[in-house]
Amino acid sequence: MSSTDLVPSPGAQAVQALARTDARQFLTFRIGEEEYGLDILRVQEIRSYEAPTRVANAPAFVKGVVNLRGVIVPILDLRLRLGQAGEYNAFTVVVVLNVAGRVVGIVVDSVSDVLELSAEEIKPRPEVPAALDARFITGLGKIGDRMLILLDIEAMIKSPDFGLVD
Repeated sequence: MSSTDLVPSPGAQAVQALARTDARQFLTFRIGEEEYGLDILRVQEIRSYEAPTRVANAPAFVKGVVNLRGVIVPILDLRLRLGQAGEYNAFTVVVVLNVAGRVVGIVVDSVSDVLELSAEEIKPRPEVPAALDARFITGLGKIGDRMLILLDIEAMIKSPDFGLVD
């Protein structure tokens, strides 16, 4: 085998680069038995759950606020917002997001991993009644036997239902 056998041809490199441009990365997490994904570019950090400071007259899914390095961050329990029970344990995490021009934390049961999905692996959202408004679902990711519900977290946070954005 020569050293040229190990180097991809310029044409192969161009095809690989093109394949990477239509792929998107998603942070995957669990809420109950369901697995969700959101655009990794929205994620600022992942933190263990710490009880936030409660805000008077806030909806039940707004757990309160935390001071994150000088920034006051609202903490939303996405589990409660989706009608799931919210048990806090060692796996419960807060995913800190940068969406709609602000920093927001969402509470989820656990974070799984980061997956790269090609356009072919993302299927259109189904038109069925669900606890989550269909306008917040960008599609379904299919990887082998796994099915991910892909969220448009920015549209969700901007929604009047959340009451966070003017």
